[in-house]
Amino acid sequence: MNGPSRITLAMTGASGAQYGLRLLDCLIQEDREVHFLISKAAQLVVATETDVTLPAKPQAMQAFLSEYTGAAPGQIRCYGKEDWMAPVASGSGAPTAMVVVPCSTGTLSAIATGACNNLIERAADVTLKERRQLILVPREAPYSSIHLENMLKLSNLGAVIVPASPGFYHQPQTIDDLVDFVVARILNLLDIPQDMLPRWGEHHQGCDE
Repeated sequence: MNGPSRITLAMTGASGAQYGLRLLDCLIQEDREVHFLISKAAQLVVATETDVTLPAKPQAMQAFLSEYTGAAPGQIRCYGKEDWMAPVASGSGAPTAMVVVPCSTGTLSAIATGACNNLIERAADVTLKERRQLILVPREAPYSSIHLENMLKLSNLGAVIVPASPGFYHQPQTIDDLVDFVVARILNLLDIPQDMLPRWGEHHQGCDE
């Protein structure tokens, strides 16, 4: 199996709920175990931007998302924002990779300063301190100097910043195509197989001079 078998996926209150939900679906289809975290603001964004209404309680949310994605029993694990006994809160139990998508600039700031005021921030802090893979997908425009400074700090600490900026060289026809572009980039970084977007030059045949 390429890529990590266990992944922490967090959704926070920036626009772009479709990215997080699509990534969750892809991870489940690739038989990964997902530790799912979501902020209250992100739940509101999900309800605003999609036709999905997530239950508030972690256990109910876990059942809902398992049915929504077709996950096997135990494949998705949901935790509350102050569940400090969750595996993601400790380096001895956390998955080897974490993705925050979408990542609000507030969450970006908290991670950059090591705030750890909730489980999402703590999980990201654990990922950084254990030198594991942390992927942050901000969706904001324009970026202020504060945002950019936080991104640079996190990049220097080993995090990968993937702005939710879909490309157009694959000639997208639908909004789903644009969402898949960003999700495919995340999956590539995780080294998890995906067939939504060919890698650049993958089908290039070259030419004779």
